[in-house]
Amino acid sequence: MNALKRNLKELGKYPSAIGGGIIILFLVFLAVYAIVTIPYNEAIRLWRGGEEIWGDNPRIVPPAWTNIFRKVKQPETIVRDSRDPADVTSKTVTEISEDMWDVVMTFDFDYDYDAFPQELNVFMNATFVEKGPFVSMFWITPDGREIRLGEVTAKRSETYRFVQDERLLRRLKGVEPQIALFADPDKETPTVLKGKYQLKIAAVTFEAGSDLEAKFVAYGTVHGMAGTDHRRRDLTIALLWGTPIALSFGLLAALGTSVITMAIAAIGVWFGGVIDELIQRITQINILLPTLPILIMVGTFQSRSIWVILGWIILLNLFGGAIIGFRAVFLQIKEAPYIEAARSYGASSWRIIFRYLVPRIIPVLIPNLVNGIPAFVFLEASLALLGLGDPVLPTWGKLIDDARSNGALYNAQYYWVMEPAVLLMLAGLGFAMMGFALDRIFNPRLREV
Repeated sequence: MNALKRNLKELGKYPSAIGGGIIILFLVFLAVYAIVTIPYNEAIRLWRGGEEIWGDNPRIVPPAWTNIFRKVKQPETIVRDSRDPADVTSKTVTEISEDMWDVVMTFDFDYDYDAFPQELNVFMNATFVEKGPFVSMFWITPDGREIRLGEVTAKRSETYRFVQDERLLRRLKGVEPQIALFADPDKETPTVLKGKYQLKIAAVTFEAGSDLEAKFVAYGTVHGMAGTDHRRRDLTIALLWGTPIALSFGLLAALGTSVITMAIAAIGVWFGGVIDELIQRITQINILLPTLPILIMVGTFQSRSIWVILGWIILLNLFGGAIIGFRAVFLQIKEAPYIEAARSYGASSWRIIFRYLVPRIIPVLIPNLVNGIPAFVFLEASLALLGLGDPVLPTWGKLIDDARSNGALYNAQYYWVMEPAVLLMLAGLGFAMMGFALDRIFNPRLREV
């Protein structure tokens, strides 16, 4: 153990170990942050949710920080909700007659972007018994023009989509509302008219106690820290939660296969004979088995759960090629004088294996363990990319598969692929740099003279 501690102190002399350690600590920080800020059940609920959760997000847009590198400033999403006093400029309820009331709401917002929004929607929630409110909407531009939008009889839950109102399209001469309503009328080519806009919603209710609440959403063309996907989901959820999943999957797979393989090799060497011969024959057969096709069959016919896949990966790697290297080292250690001394004072076989044989090979195990983590992380991502990823968990591989199946690369939506790919590369780079340094420290043949 003293030698192990001494070797670990030497890590500070290797720039690759320092760089790899910084990357690994960054990934660990992301993993802890994801677990603490977004509980597991909440992350699953968010990732599996649809319009009911992500309805205020634009569809398939890059991160908001990309505006830093753009000459044309893309709009972010603008939300105004009558249930939030900070969003509604005014809401008045006026009695017209004994059974009629006038409800008027106005939403003001500043628009100083250089591009037009993605789409415009108004979500209404009406309270009534039999007769729903009759709603009229008006758009007031910075230059004082008032444009009549549309009229609807609101249901208890009603969505007015500007682009689907054919009468509005005719009034706008066929130009899409998200362009026509923000365009400067004095310019021949569509150009954004910047300034303060106002949406006025006027409703007539026909029952005592009847009311109307509304939410206006002008969907932007950039959003959040990571952008959104085809289901309007914020990719930050998958990027954050993909980190603890990837690290835990890689660590458990590498730890399980390395430790158990080492124990099997030690048992075979110590007992020898039929046991050692049987282990070698199983290893030779197992090395010939194609791991990836077997995992594809498991994902297709048994389960796509990431933990079922993890169990099969450990099982298929128990008798991998590493067992041959461990066996060669154990054969040398078995003949050491301290092993003969342990035999002479009557130490049991299991005590010798786990107290004297196995600890001596830990310096060889550590670099193999660190180098094995990114290999298993990439394997999980590869299975997800083949469509065999866990259908429940948000992972980096699942993000790349969603991007591929929705044509992200063909539609220049590179962020959707690049973000998880960069994290995968960081994981591989960090552990590879650390493993390289550990290998030079624990393997005497690689040490510099």
